[in-house]
Amino acid sequence: MKTTVMMMLLLRLFLNALAVMLVAVLVPGVHVTDFPHAFYVAITLGLINALLRPLLELLSLPITILTLGIFTLFINALLFRLAAVFVPGFEVRGFGAAFWGALVFWVVSWTSNVLIVQKI
Repeated sequence: MKTTVMMMLLLRLFLNALAVMLVAVLVPGVHVTDFPHAFYVAITLGLINALLRPLLELLSLPITILTLGIFTLFINALLFRLAAVFVPGFEVRGFGAAFWGALVFWVVSWTSNVLIVQKI
């Protein structure tokens, strides 16, 4: 059982790293040097989303309600750009690149995670 959970975690990290590589190809202003750096970005994004995202969503709850959830996209962009601060081989130039990069990353990672869960 533990081996399956670890394999799923590694598979999701691998697919998220591929998603980061795809974002770097599709979104101008997002650059990652190579796959190991993309893997570090996937780990960093996972940690940032696990630790900071709940706090930011709680603090921004009133504006999120007023915008009917659209403000969550800006939180995603902020956290995506924050990952570039921590990983040296990952660069995000400007808020527009962070916004579109986070959106593309979310779509690709969500799709791959749905496909993984359906295969189990």
